[in-house]
Amino acid sequence: MPKIKTNRGAAKRFSKTGKGGFKRGQSFRSHILTKKSPKRKRQLGATLQVAESDTRAVRKMLPYS
Repeated sequence: MPKIKTNRGAAKRFSKTGKGGFKRGQSFRSHILTKKSPKRKRQLGATLQVAESDTRAVRKMLPYS
């Protein structure tokens, strides 16, 4: 049986955690930053965990992680 290809876009966006979940970055931090408060921009820099409902889809895109 052939190997499964990794979705390269997903590989650049998600990384696996120690317990088997996935980390992700947040959006809305690239442009139009003047109207956003410093607190909002600071909090958008933090990484979050992928929601439980989306974890299955991410795992399918990253079969070898």
